[in-house]
Amino acid sequence: MNKVYEKLERSFASIKDKIPFEPKLALVLGSGLGDFAETIDIKTIINYDEVEGFPLSTVAGHEGRFVFGYIDNLPIVIMQGRVHYYEGYEMSDVVLPIRLMKKMGAEVLFLTNACGGVNKEFNVGDFMIIEDHISFFIPSPLLGENIEELGTRFPDMSEIYNREIIKIIENTALENNINIRKGIYLQYTGPSYETPTEIKMCAKLGADTVGMSTACEAMAARHMGMKICGISCITNMAAGISENPLSHEEVAETAKRVAPIFKRLVRESIIKIGQNI
Repeated sequence: MNKVYEKLERSFASIKDKIPFEPKLALVLGSGLGDFAETIDIKTIINYDEVEGFPLSTVAGHEGRFVFGYIDNLPIVIMQGRVHYYEGYEMSDVVLPIRLMKKMGAEVLFLTNACGGVNKEFNVGDFMIIEDHISFFIPSPLLGENIEELGTRFPDMSEIYNREIIKIIENTALENNINIRKGIYLQYTGPSYETPTEIKMCAKLGADTVGMSTACEAMAARHMGMKICGISCITNMAAGISENPLSHEEVAETAKRVAPIFKRLVRESIIKIGQNI
């Protein structure tokens, strides 16, 4: 058996008796959204250290647990704290949580993140629906022997982010008077912020935002046939666009400031998505 898949099977086996139901949607909470999990009708919490072989997040503000519950009768699993490639894990471990949530039964993956703005028309505090991404600067999570149990060797990536769900999120934002952008997300490895010249390159490649997560998770999910959507919160303008040195404190401050609106957008979008799956 493929070693990566064998590890996934062991991880699932270690917690399957604790899972209260088959979730329909999996939600990954980015910076500033961590306490969103406390707002749902919680049924069970499974800490990451209870999962055999599971990578543990080392980033401040990331709780490190799966939260199972309901939003408007829709059964969901929330990843409260993600794992990043820059923490030193193998890429297969970074996407293990995504594969595990699919194994639980989730068919829709809702990704959120904090990111830097590359598009000069964007502003700090804006939200952006991810229409597509650029992942050339990170290792593919699909490298190595293909896991046939999960998906095909050469998965199509022409529509990673589901267009129907994008439209649902757009309409939800409109109904709630929330201004929202659409654009392209580019993932770097991190943990350093990008240089001004690298950001110029990102802009020329067509990126609107840049960050250190999400694209690898979306690729792994797409390989498994999940429907994927993503919303970025622009917590800072990228290097060379912003006149100030970049810091994690700035990211956290902006994320906290816009969190109430972000939470409302995510919650209302999930309700609408649930009515269509």
